[in-house]
This record gives sequence, structure tokens and C-alpha cells, in this order.
Amino acid sequence: RFEDAEGNQAENEEFLPNSEGKKPMRFTDFEGKTSFGMSVFNLGNAIMGSGILGLAYAMANTGIILFLFLLSAVAALSSYSIHLLLKASGVVGIRAYEQLGLRAFGTPGKMAAGIAITLQNIGAMSSYLYIVKSEFPLVIQAFLKTDSATDMWYLNGNYLVVLVSVTIILPLALMKQLGECFLPFLICVIYKKFHISCPFEDYVFNSTAEDESCSPRMFTLNSQTAYTIPILAFAFVCHPEVLPIYTELRNPTQRRMQHVSNISILVMYTMYFLAALFGYLTFYDNVEAELLHTYSRIDPYDTLMLCVRLAVLTAVTLTVPIVLFPVRRAFQQMLFPNKTFNWLRHIAIAVTLLTFINILVIFAPNILPIFGIIGATSAPCLIFIFPAIFYIRIVPKDVEPMHSTPKIVAACFACLGFLFMIMSLSFIIIDWTTGSNNAGSGH
Repeated sequence: RFEDAEGNQAENEEFLPNSEGKKPMRFTDFEGKTSFGMSVFNLGNAIMGSGILGLAYAMANTGIILFLFLLSAVAALSSYSIHLLLKASGVVGIRAYEQLGLRAFGTPGKMAAGIAITLQNIGAMSSYLYIVKSEFPLVIQAFLKTDSATDMWYLNGNYLVVLVSVTIILPLALMKQLGECFLPFLICVIYKKFHISCPFEDYVFNSTAEDESCSPRMFTLNSQTAYTIPILAFAFVCHPEVLPIYTELRNPTQRRMQHVSNISILVMYTMYFLAALFGYLTFYDNVEAELLHTYSRIDPYDTLMLCVRLAVLTAVTLTVPIVLFPVRRAFQQMLFPNKTFNWLRHIAIAVTLLTFINILVIFAPNILPIFGIIGATSAPCLIFIFPAIFYIRIVPKDVEPMHSTPKIVAACFACLGFLFMIMSLSFIIIDWTTGSNNAGSGH
């Protein structure tokens, strides 16, 4: 993603129109070889992530109708923001999100984009490691057939997340060069809906059958509703990956890449809605912020759920080193832009990042703060604000004047993202200060 200064200059000279007309403008300096279908898969894999685990909780706090409306709105806005990115990149022929920031606003623009992407990736890694912390003890418990009350270190998620980080993630992250798949999770959620009945036994969620609601809500509002849009935004962030995938697309055109994006978003939209709907209709108001963990309340030794947990754990554990690579590269570009490769610096950045993320995960009461903070900060920047302002700044005024409809719509889009970020952060902070966050144990 990050290019050196000479490479950027050469790239811009390659892509900018030539007054002599000797070289036609091309999006990349090499011909992409990835098929349309594989590009759809790659972008879909970039969209799909741990955010799917929080969608049922979001539906429980909004109701089915309101959730469907918000999910549709975020999906449509994500598609529009990709349109803005593609159009801006088509003008200057730049293939990386950060380089669009550099072209639009110079070094501050590149730094802002780099920081937002870094924060988003740190949030993704934190959510992945929180899944390790939450689910790994349940897997060990199921294999050993032990009681969850057993006070053994190997059933303590804090110890296990550090162990996995040191023994698996760190060695992979120290390699000089290098998706997860939640489809089994979705299939299991749909299957389990028809094998778990409500009301539940009194001991399962510490509530009596009379207290439990086993009918779905179409529309509801409460203190946890504020987390819904951040969770959705977190789940749809893929924008830093759009331009690299565009680069590798065979016969690349803006229209063709927009079709790739639309299909990927539509597929993920469908999967997200199904996961949220069937997860919510299984547990109703008892669903937790991390849906997979809720199933352990019913039967911690369930074989099917054990297989799903193993698949998810394997996926997220192997994904963390991959996500760590661009974060480390971003740090190197921001702090050591002109330095050659150095093993000591390479290792130090990886160890520091993993240590910081482990501390965040150990002290996080549940996965909801990760979804909330990242979904209310970096996600609106990457989805709403940056694509709009890059588009306004990069597209020449003689092509589209500032008072033209596309630029006015883009300006409104950026304002919407900024308003969403401020409101979401305000509601989340109010929720924390009032101490109403009870996602760790359901409602």
C-alpha cells in the first residue's frame, strides 16, 4: 500500500494525462490477472470479519425493522463511498487509499488516512484476540469435559490469549514477507435456531421463564441502541482494500470494479442479515455482544458448536499476523519513512503492537467497546469522510465545479459521516459514564 516518494512520483507521471498523447492513461503499471468472480470473493473476504458476531446483539437493541433499515443504509452508503474512491482514483491513477490522501491534502492527508487505517486494523486485531480470549477456554473445557468453575490457568482466557500471541501470532508476524471464513458460523446459527427452544431453563440466563420474552421485537430503543451503527460500520469497512483489488482486476474499469463492489456488498449484506436474524430469533433479549459465546450458555459441550469455535479460532488466529503487516508498515512509513529494512526495528514494532493489543483485550470487559470505539472513529472516516473529501479535492473544478450536484452530494455525505461519528461517540461515552453497559452478560 505504501510507496516511496520516487515510486509515487513515477506512478503519478505514469497515470496523469500526457500533453503529447504518447502514452495512454492506465490505472496501473501492469495488467491485472484476477477474474471478476475472484475479485468479488477477495473484496467479500475483506468485508467479512468479526463484526458479524455482534449483529444479533445490534438487532436485539433496535428491533428487526429498524435493524434492517440501518443495515440497508450502511450497505448503500458503503457502495456510494466506493464510487467516490474509484472516481477520484481514476482522475489521478493512484492505487492506494493513503496515496489518495497524499494527493488530496499532502502529508497531513496521508497521515490522517494512515492513522485511520492503523486504528481500524488495531481494532480488528483486538476483536480477533478477544474471540481467542472468549472462545479458547470453552474449546478446552469441551475437550476436557471440565466444569467452567474449575480454577485452572488453562481455562483463563487472559493467559490463553497471551500464550497464543507469543507462540503462534508473533512468530508469523516476524516473517519478513507474507481471510477468515465465517460461513460455517452462519450455517450453524441458522441450524441452531431450529434446535434451541425458548423459554430457556432458569439457570441458563439467570432469569425465570416468566421474565423472558420469546417474541421478536420489530422496533425498540434503549441505551445499547447507540452501538448499532458503529457495529454495522465496523462490519462494512473494506475501503482500504478496494484500490489494491481494483489494481489486480482483469480488464479494470471503474464500472467493472463498481459491479464487483456492489455484488460483494450485497452478498455480505445478505449474510449479515441472516446471521443477525437467526441469532436474535434464537436467544431474543438474552443474546450477548459476542453471539458465539451465547451458545455456551445452552450446552458448553455441543459438538457442532465446538467445530465452529475451532474454525473461527483458527481463522482469527491466522488472520492477526496478516492484519498486523499493514499496521507495522504504516508505523514504519509514518515514523521511519526513509529508513531501510532493519530486523531490530521490525521485531520491536511487532512486539510493541502485540503487547499493546493484548493489554487492551485483557482489560476489555467484553467485545462491545471494541466494536463501539472503532466503529465510531476510524470506520466513519474510512467509509464516509475521507472518500468524500478526497473526491471533492481531487476531481478538477473544470470537470465538476464545487456547486455541481455530485460535489454537493459528496459534501453532504462527509457531513453525515462527521455527524454520525460525533453522535455515536457521545452516546457511547454517556453509556459508559452511566454504567449501563451490560453486554457482557446479556440484557
